[in-house]
Amino acid sequence: MAFRAAVITFPGSNCDRDMATALETVSGQSALRVWHGDAALPERLDLIALPGGFSYGDYLRSGAMAATSPIMRAVIAAAERGVPVLGICNGFQVLTEARLLPGALLRNAGQRFVCRTVGLTVENDASPFTLGFSAGETIRIPVAHHDGNYHADAATLDRLEGDGRIAFRYVENCNGSARDIAGVLSDNGRVLGMMPHPERAIEPAAVASMGGTDGRRLFENILTSFADA
Repeated sequence: MAFRAAVITFPGSNCDRDMATALETVSGQSALRVWHGDAALPERLDLIALPGGFSYGDYLRSGAMAATSPIMRAVIAAAERGVPVLGICNGFQVLTEARLLPGALLRNAGQRFVCRTVGLTVENDASPFTLGFSAGETIRIPVAHHDGNYHADAATLDRLEGDGRIAFRYVENCNGSARDIAGVLSDNGRVLGMMPHPERAIEPAAVASMGGTDGRRLFENILTSFADA
């Protein structure tokens, strides 16, 4: 059975094509493209991806308006059924605004846009997105954001720690995120939000420009999880 992934595009998305290309490169299947104003998702999806960018120009708060788009009702319903959902950068912001993930993404400490490759420590190696990594290993993935400072109250942070829902931490905190958090998982581990961009680190050419191909491994993990399902 062919792998079926959908990439959601909001007004202001600018990494949707990158995400679709990454999925096609790794899976061999073209990603389905879904517009924010659509009321329904394609049937039988194995992954829903919310890409990076500046949805609605980051008006109000990053991801706030996109979270109320018609398609997000279908995304929330699919996530509740257990369909894996991956939100990258602005997609992570949308997931928190839609309450599929806890916390919020605030303006970077230092008030500056951060664009470079960073080291991440893998904290969870049991989700569909991380099962091919080893807990404690360091991977390198690019970041490019202005509002990536992950924040939650102490009780929520403690719960994320205790439940093993922190997927990745920054080796060197680049944006002020609480407890160096770079990515978090939902209760069931099937929704991942992360600020770094794995779709920008999948091709051999990225070794020179982006620091490696560790991003490809995340997409391969998703394919392995699909094959094992």
